[in-house]
Amino acid sequence: MKSVVKFFDNLPLILKVIFALPALDILWAIYRLCRSIDKGNAVGIILAIIMLIVCPVLFWIIDIITLLINGKVLWID
Repeated sequence: MKSVVKFFDNLPLILKVIFALPALDILWAIYRLCRSIDKGNAVGIILAIIMLIVCPVLFWIIDIITLLINGKVLWID
């Protein structure tokens, strides 16, 4: 799981934004799930699983905004 988290953290900003587009935003949901599993955060795991289902519909705009402002996606860890 650490390798997935490290891979996404080290991507260039433009590629992170491309991955946040509606069709590809599921990748960020998988990243959040891996990150929560890696840290042992039960609430984060449950939320990440829920986001895998509704992620492309609701969270892609939030992901793009937080990526452009902070350079990383918003998450509870």
